[in-house]
Amino acid sequence: MTTNTTAPAAAAPATARPSLRGSRAMTLIATCLGAMITFLQITATVSALTTIQRDLRIDPTTVIWIPSAYTLVVASMVLSAATLGNRYGRRRMFGAGVIAMIVGGAVVAGAPSAAWVIVGQLVAGLGGALILPNSLAILSATFTDPHRRTEVITAWSAASGVGLAVGPLIAGALLQHYQWHSVYLSTIVLGLVTLVVAAIGVAESRPSAARLDVPGLLLGTVAIAAAVYAMIQGGKDGYTSPVMVVAWVVAAVALVGFVLVELRTSAPMLDVRLLRSGSFSAVMVVAAVSLFGFTGVAILMVLFHERAQALSPLDTGWRMLALFAVYAAAAFGAGRLIRRTGFKAPLTAGLVLGAVASFGLAAQGPTTPFSQRWPLLALFGAASALVVAPATAAALASVAPAQAGMASGAVNAARQVGSVIGTSLLGTLLTTTMLADLPDRLAAHQVGEPTRTAVQAAVAAGATGDQPLPDPVRSALAEALTSGVQAGLRINGIVFLVTAVLALTVIRNRPHEH
Repeated sequence: MTTNTTAPAAAAPATARPSLRGSRAMTLIATCLGAMITFLQITATVSALTTIQRDLRIDPTTVIWIPSAYTLVVASMVLSAATLGNRYGRRRMFGAGVIAMIVGGAVVAGAPSAAWVIVGQLVAGLGGALILPNSLAILSATFTDPHRRTEVITAWSAASGVGLAVGPLIAGALLQHYQWHSVYLSTIVLGLVTLVVAAIGVAESRPSAARLDVPGLLLGTVAIAAAVYAMIQGGKDGYTSPVMVVAWVVAAVALVGFVLVELRTSAPMLDVRLLRSGSFSAVMVVAAVSLFGFTGVAILMVLFHERAQALSPLDTGWRMLALFAVYAAAAFGAGRLIRRTGFKAPLTAGLVLGAVASFGLAAQGPTTPFSQRWPLLALFGAASALVVAPATAAALASVAPAQAGMASGAVNAARQVGSVIGTSLLGTLLTTTMLADLPDRLAAHQVGEPTRTAVQAAVAAGATGDQPLPDPVRSALAEALTSGVQAGLRINGIVFLVTAVLALTVIRNRPHEH
């Protein structure tokens, strides 16, 4: 279950084994803590977005860049980070990733402007990219029994759910007493603990002679970055504006160049020949969609609770536990489930149930009580666990054993690409829908001029501040934001349903006898 190898043919001799020092229990704890940090950064940031926007007076488009900057770097660098681990040592690169997370958290904690917040997120994203594949590779090298390995990988996946769950609670508790900068102290503290545990108990995996695929890295990064830039900025400037058209063209050309380079190099970052397997290609889509929805829906629901329902970050955090805690609990059981049912049933059921939950949440408004919402949040959490956790196992079942490392790395990269697209696309859809719907909402609540124009300009510029608003204006803003959240949830439901059909019809149900 390593996340990358050199070339498929060279995977076997390059298999890394841990040295004699190290503890299995401490290794599992360290890697799970690393997974927690990478996902804690996401939900803690989302929970603090409203406060950050008000304090720094950030426009809605720039706000989307704050969480997207982190996931963008993770998605762009995760495959190359696996190669660095194979070449220079997985524990070493894992530790470097934790240090990068600490540095990134420190930069954001001291950020005086939106630009510095984004810079800190970019640095933290590099840390996340180094942690994710190398923590999985460390577990693979430490736990060689296939069944035991599946259990620890499931525990690793569940730890990411714990990070998602505690992020809003930690952020909410700190925001009640301190400024938003304090939220990122949690990353620093948890990172320091992880470094100590890794230094004591994690053995270094024997590195291979893997060569860094620099052309693939550059082209893949450009393709993802250009596409994400077009998705986010296009919501503000128009998706057909000249600059956005150039961005889409750059993304397409870079993607084609990436495929050509990976086909010709002897040590590809991603062996695109794996995509010849219909089952493997379908798993890539499922993996991307799983975090597209999970990350995107999490952001939509946090913003809905904080802005449409005017709840505090801590109250929002408690409500989001219905999603994140259920995900973490269900992820523990997903590994055992697939041993009984195969891959099709949990993947398809998870996607269908996720769609049902999305449509149900999309039907709720600002006045809907939480008693009617938490069952849907819990359902979406359980559904996501049925998709996210088994995706790696399904990918490995679709390829030859010698290609397992590359397949696992590809799934990890697909997840992160889905995460950044979910953050950027659904976040941008929320913003554009809200801004388009706001004039009609203000008119419906009989807000006259010049107040109507002033409110629209303030929202577009992110300068609403903390000043009390008249009830009609507040109601109009809540309804406009809710319309944006509902649009994103409906899109997510449609994407999940389409992907469920793909999973049911294409993915191989049991490991293939190669």
